[in-house]
Amino acid sequence: MAKDARDNWESPTQFVLACVSYAVGLGNVWRFPYLCQMHGGGGFLIPYLLMLLLEGVPLFYLELAIGQKMRLGSIGAWTAISPYLGGIGLASVVTSMYLCLYYNIINAWSFWYLFHSFQSVLPWAACPVNSNRTGPMEECEKASPTQYFFYRETLNISPSIEKNGGIQTGQALCFLLAWVITYLFIIRGVKSTGKVVYFTATFPYVVLFIYLIRGMTLHGALNGVKYMFTPKMEELANPTTWINAATQIFFSLGLGFGSLIAFASYNQYHNNFERQAIIVSLINSGTSIFASIVTFAIYGFKATINYENCLDRTRILLLNSFNLAEDSITINNVFEMIEKLNTTFPEQFAELSNKLEDCSLENELSTAVEGAGLAFIVYSEAIKNMPLSQLWSVLYFFMLLMLGMGSMLGNITAITTPLRDFKFLSHVSNEIVKNIRNRIFLQSKYFGKSFCVMLVVFKGLLPKLICTNTTFFYNIAGALQAKIK
Repeated sequence: MAKDARDNWESPTQFVLACVSYAVGLGNVWRFPYLCQMHGGGGFLIPYLLMLLLEGVPLFYLELAIGQKMRLGSIGAWTAISPYLGGIGLASVVTSMYLCLYYNIINAWSFWYLFHSFQSVLPWAACPVNSNRTGPMEECEKASPTQYFFYRETLNISPSIEKNGGIQTGQALCFLLAWVITYLFIIRGVKSTGKVVYFTATFPYVVLFIYLIRGMTLHGALNGVKYMFTPKMEELANPTTWINAATQIFFSLGLGFGSLIAFASYNQYHNNFERQAIIVSLINSGTSIFASIVTFAIYGFKATINYENCLDRTRILLLNSFNLAEDSITINNVFEMIEKLNTTFPEQFAELSNKLEDCSLENELSTAVEGAGLAFIVYSEAIKNMPLSQLWSVLYFFMLLMLGMGSMLGNITAITTPLRDFKFLSHVSNEIVKNIRNRIFLQSKYFGKSFCVMLVVFKGLLPKLICTNTTFFYNIAGALQAKIK
């Protein structure tokens, strides 16, 4: 395709918002808080910010430089630099195809939860009644209402990977809807994508800000925020902490997948991509920290509720076992009364000790959950205990949907841009290319949740295989910038 016939972003703002919409995604909401929880709270920010400066910003800058200079997708751009590097571009396209297979599955889950939020009582607020209508479902009682809704009502997950379940009609329709909306978002290339990103890039911040205000007013929210910012510096001696910090930078910024090269290829030739690379990188990392504060506030609320419920169960057990007055034990003096009763009635207390739960706020806060477990189970657990839970549920799952759709725009652009760059496809309309792509990706419904989880892990690994010689990349970036200027 001739370079002068290539579409361009209408303004630099559209390009920045497209990069923000792509980079700021589900990983900022459900993976970064988990890593903070696992690797020393605020102490994890030290390796994270160092990796941002050492690898994140330079490689982000590199991809924008390549795309803007070559004005081609990843395959054409790397091949133009050297025919021996064409495989990097091809690997990027293949990886983006795999990412699309699971990103829209997550979007389908978001649609499913969003639609179920418009009910007078949230369906994951309590266990459903069994077929005999004599009590709640046994499976739900053994787990929790939120876990039951996710694994049974949403996924209807099979007992093992060897056994395939049937097609879930509701999920299939949500999945189809996700692809239809994706198609509409990109039907006119950057002309339509440039309009969509104004919403997909900004709306999540509105919801996060609302959740921050609401979250900080919840009972026990400060327990979670304090836990996040209490550093455990000994974690810095753990190599896994540094590896996960580096992986998160790749995961969050979307390095090595060809999306940034594709976005930058639609820039004006003399666009100031250096400043934009720094801006987007800082916005992305700032969003991760901001989202973590919101997440830990919600998590602190959930942990405090669980902790106090545990204390209340212990209180009732002690009252019934020792025939004490109702007001003699409160959740504030449970531990004091346990010591007193153990000293006063040692034999009777010894018989009771096996029934006592180990109530600990620290244990509740340190229970690490990532991925779908955090986004769809932990958050749902907290939301159901909030006043006006339906409103908070709609806002949250619509935000998840916008984060997923924003990332999808980047992944799809990484695929379609190289296709449009090939001369024998240059006469094919955008609609036909997108339609062929959608027909292929609709088959991904059969891969299921196991494939989705596998690719979440895989996504963070492939860029490490691609970016093996950073010095070499810096030299390319410097040369490209010199040519552009």
